[in-house]
Parts: sequence; structure tokens; C-alpha cells
Amino acid sequence: MKATLILEDGTTFEGTHFGAPFSAAGEVVFNTGMVGYPESMTDPSYSGQILALTYPLVGNYGIPVDGASALGGPDDLSEHFESNRIHVKGLVVSVLSGDYSHWSALDSLNGWMTRNGVPGIAGIDTRALTKRLRTKGCMLGKILVSNEEIAWDDPNQRNLVAEVSVTEPIMYRGGGAGRVALVDLGTKHNIIRSLLRRKLEVLRVPWNHDWSNEDVEGVVLSNGPGDPKMCVDTVRVIRKAMERNLPIFGICLGSQLLALAAGGDTYKLKFGHRGQNQPCIEVGSRRCYITSQNHGYAVNEQTLGDDWVPWFFNANDGTNEGIRHRSKPFSSVQFHPEARPGPVDTAPLFDRFIQTMRHGIHTP
Repeated sequence: MKATLILEDGTTFEGTHFGAPFSAAGEVVFNTGMVGYPESMTDPSYSGQILALTYPLVGNYGIPVDGASALGGPDDLSEHFESNRIHVKGLVVSVLSGDYSHWSALDSLNGWMTRNGVPGIAGIDTRALTKRLRTKGCMLGKILVSNEEIAWDDPNQRNLVAEVSVTEPIMYRGGGAGRVALVDLGTKHNIIRSLLRRKLEVLRVPWNHDWSNEDVEGVVLSNGPGDPKMCVDTVRVIRKAMERNLPIFGICLGSQLLALAAGGDTYKLKFGHRGQNQPCIEVGSRRCYITSQNHGYAVNEQTLGDDWVPWFFNANDGTNEGIRHRSKPFSSVQFHPEARPGPVDTAPLFDRFIQTMRHGIHTP
């Protein structure tokens, strides 16, 4: 079956349909990673977006079998995916592998997407598409199947976080190393796993829950989709927690919300950072980390007060990749220390956060 990808500037790409047999609309973005399509597609940060993968061959290792976490969480904390459903609106690939081979694979990418109601388009020039998005910026798009017409959909015009966050608190029992609140803005499962592996008890709360007076030793602000300025209720609660000097660690969207709570500003990037090969340099050092990233907005560090300093910056474009307070236990990173997919170079930042909880100040 034929399919067409149409961008809002009128650019069209003709290809072959796979996955669910209907059309989809959203914001078209690209990911530069070589692997990790099951994790990326189930990452809530991609909510409302049509994901284009720059690596030319996709689907060759299939989709892994799902299973409940062995770390003590509830049944919906799967081991192999980053949430309990696919969040991308559609998938764009150059070559779709009809066969797959991997010891953990249970199904093909095509079969998985068909069962979960997600359409895809294959056989297009993804290099040309990526160059178009880099030049013009990420834009709205549609995957049209069988000439089915649908309306444009701009996901950044609504509060996507409210659509992907849990609605009630969930407790994950840990090993006695303390309790943290995880503000679910669209959290990836591996953030929860990373905290549980460190023997922490995790209280996962909705995005608009007032956790400022919870009996916790620290707070993690998770990743999530969309414009951070939509999360007014979250910013308000963060400010209340800052008044208590409660240790806070933000990840991705969490970093942007911490900046907003501190009086700073955020802005939309031209085409964002999405992939598992983004280089970041720690300020004051010559050390470069290869990081996993998925964001379309960034912090304007120039709008923060003198009490805040940049922590990391992107080696490609110089944009801010982390902030920290000079004297209080508040810090955040724009990249994903939990990875999945991607390198685990920055996983020790979770250990730094635990040290911050113990000592009451940011531990360099």
C-alpha cells in the first residue's frame, strides 16, 4: 500500500505504508541513533510526534518480549520498554527489515505497530528529510495512507504532560536507602529502575500533585513532552520545595522546569537534540560525555540569576545541557543519565544526587 509524508511547507515524500492502516498527524522530528527504536517509540517525550529515524535499516532485531520489572515495581513497569504503550504518532524509515533476528525478539516492528495502532512509512529518502528539517526546523507533518485526508495537529499547543503523566501516586518499594519523590512528567521506566537499583524507595506522583511537603529526602523531576511553559502547576510546586531546600534533580523537561521555577526562561530549538550520540562537556573541565537525548526545548542560561551556574553544555551547538545552584541542593541535566537507549556514561549522576541528599548541597 502506498503512503505519503507531507510537511507543512508542502514538501512531500512518497513511500510504502507499514504498521496500522490509517493516517496520522503530528510534529515531524528526527533521531540520529543507530539502535533503540523500541525504547524511543515508547518514550513519552515523543508524544504527539512523527519520528523519523536517520539510520537507514530499521527493524532488523525485532521487538523484545515484554515483562514485569524484577525490581519491585507494579506490573506496568516493563523491563524492555520505557512506558506501557507506544507514544509516537507515526514512524518514518528508509528501509524496513521484513525479517528480524535477536535472542529476545518476540515480534516484528511491523506487527507490533499494527497491533498498537501506529502507522509508518518506509522507502523514502530520510537523509533528504533530515536535511530539510535541519534547514527549515522541525515542522508539522502527516502520514497519509490511501489518500485519507486528516487535519494538521500541533502537539505543542496543548499540555502533553497532562496526557502522559500518571493520575494517582504510585509507590515502588526500595531497599532502605531513603525515599525520593519522582514527579512524573512523562517519565521513562529506566529512571525508576535507576533509582530502585540504588535501593531508593520511589514515590511516583502526577505532574500537578503537590509533593512539596511529602515525607521524602529528595525529588527527581522527570523527562516529558512538549512546551515546559504549559506546566504551570509543576513550576509552582517546585518553587515551594525550593523554599524548603529540598534536594532536587531534574532530567530533560525537569531541567527546563527547574529553570522556570528559578526565574529563568526556556525557548524552542530549531530542530532539537534526539539520539544516543550527543556530546556534552562538563563546565570547568575538558571531559566530554556521549549522552542520550530527546528534547525540542532548552534553557536560556543567561536568564538565570547569579546564584545559578551552567553545569554542562552541548559540544555541537553550545546550548545549555545542565544547571546547578551555587550553594543549595538544586541541579539538573538536559540529557538522559538513565539512557535506554544509549550510553551509560552519565549514570553516576544518580549517585551524585544521592550524595546531595545526604549532604544537603550539590556534590561536584
